Amino acid sequence: MHKGSYYIITGITIYRLVAAPVLMILIFTGNIVLFSCLLPISFFSDFIDGYLARKFKVTSIIGTKLDSIGDDLTVLAALVGLFVLKSEFVKEEKIFFLTLLALYVFQNIAAYIRYHKMTGFHTYVAKAAAILQGVFLILIFILPKPIYILFYSAAVATAIDLVEEIILVFLLPKWEANVKGIYWVVKKNPNQKHK
Repeated sequence: MHKGSYYIITGITIYRLVAAPVLMILIFTGNIVLFSCLLPISFFSDFIDGYLARKFKVTSIIGTKLDSIGDDLTVLAALVGLFVLKSEFVKEEKIFFLTLLALYVFQNIAAYIRYHKMTGFHTYVAKAAAILQGVFLILIFILPKPIYILFYSAAVATAIDLVEEIILVFLLPKWEANVKGIYWVVKKNPNQKHK
């Protein structure tokens, strides 16, 4: 592992951890323009650190955990912005939000019961869902009206991701990071009985 790359990638991840509370402060102090400018940087930094980690083969358990926490905090900040600044849209689509919240809570409870910690699977579906979420959450604060097809695509992809992660929690007896998805787990261990 190249130490310089490791420090750069970790620094980018830490940026997201620090940026999330700053984004929250911007929402509640009414600095919407700065919030709308910094939110895309947080989402893009997730893409950049993931790309660099794969390119330079820099991975660690702590890095995976920090990345997952940074992802969740960035999405949380965007969702707080959505609930505070776009409350009519949230009310209009509350069934989607409540369904995703229920799946997210169930997935985390299952992971804590099974592994005593959050998952860090980073499946292909999770990555696709994150891209759709990021694009939607950036654009809703920039454009005058939400792009509904993008919202529904992000919501469905997120639901599929959460269901896959719930299934993976039951398939994998031990915590693993960077799991590609159910297909690869089953393919890797076709005869293994999962507990």
